[in-house]
Amino acid sequence: MTLDEIIEANYCPEEYPALNNCMSRWGYQRPFDGKKVLVATPIYRNTLVQYKTLLMGGAQLFVGNSMPSDEGVVKLLKEWGIAVIKPGDKDEIFDVIFDCGGQFAHFRPKVGFVELTRTGVHFYENSNYPVYVADSGVVKRIETCLGTGDGYIRGLCQWGFSSVEHKKVLVFGAGKVGCGIVVQALGRGAIVNVVTDTHHSVNGVLEANHVTVTDISCIDEVVKKIEEADFVVTATGVKNALDKPELALALLNSKAVVANMGVEDEFGPGVPETRVLNKKVPLNFSLEEPTHLKYIEASLCLHLELGELLLQQNAKQKENVSLQNDAGFVGFKGPMDPPSELENRIIVTTLEHGCIQAELREMMGL
Repeated sequence: MTLDEIIEANYCPEEYPALNNCMSRWGYQRPFDGKKVLVATPIYRNTLVQYKTLLMGGAQLFVGNSMPSDEGVVKLLKEWGIAVIKPGDKDEIFDVIFDCGGQFAHFRPKVGFVELTRTGVHFYENSNYPVYVADSGVVKRIETCLGTGDGYIRGLCQWGFSSVEHKKVLVFGAGKVGCGIVVQALGRGAIVNVVTDTHHSVNGVLEANHVTVTDISCIDEVVKKIEEADFVVTATGVKNALDKPELALALLNSKAVVANMGVEDEFGPGVPETRVLNKKVPLNFSLEEPTHLKYIEASLCLHLELGELLLQQNAKQKENVSLQNDAGFVGFKGPMDPPSELENRIIVTTLEHGCIQAELREMMGL
């Protein structure tokens, strides 16, 4: 099957309104004509829509295979003549790199980077390159709050746990992903508790739903919560966040079904892979579609449009030597937030033409 045939067979335009809008515009504007780009988004069927959008924009496309992926889709890309590379491969010279998790931060693009995740930001903190971070703004909340929580529940079903109703779900982490899991579990009748660092402000989602929150430093209380739990899931975004002997022992002795939803191993070496579903790899990555396209496409669109913005800024400012930094790049260097007007445009498109209007309005309090 061709790229277009797979997309048409599996998705309708209402599932990717922002990317569909971008495709329509790029099809005649061709902002990436003559540009060599690398996209490191995890390779699954839903990311094919992101690839198609770049191809419509004229890009010479390379795909980075640095994270869990669907090998069937990787094979298709190669059959279509799209190069698939790994972080350890020869450093090709790209115009723009659309990174994910900072896996290609050591490459040297002509124009700059766009990083998709918060996890990858630390790779760019001292970068001399311009770096837009898609996860710094509002759009990424659609994916993490709505889509990732849904992916956790679907992942449990994939592994034979079809219901969390009346079950005790213990969530480590109260960021966007953690709160997304909380909302999805509560909506399915679970009894939810959260463990986090309460020295930081507690997310309003937890307060609004009267969720019990335990501070991670209160080890005895956390151990008790683990002992009582039917399901334990990590979503702290911190490698080895639970790497304490007391917590490891409690997890090893617990009856709970244990899973990770963070990019890194959040349990640490004290908890073996065999104790965690999907061998500590994020549970939703055991699915054919880790995050449904309808939840992730706004993030993928922002990822791409920030790359277009880098090109526009570079074209406007490259003649002004006074604006160039030490590496020869213009305007700025290091991580930058997405412009609010760009995010607002993507959100409005999703609200007006997407199939998740009700969920998105509820998330935004509209």
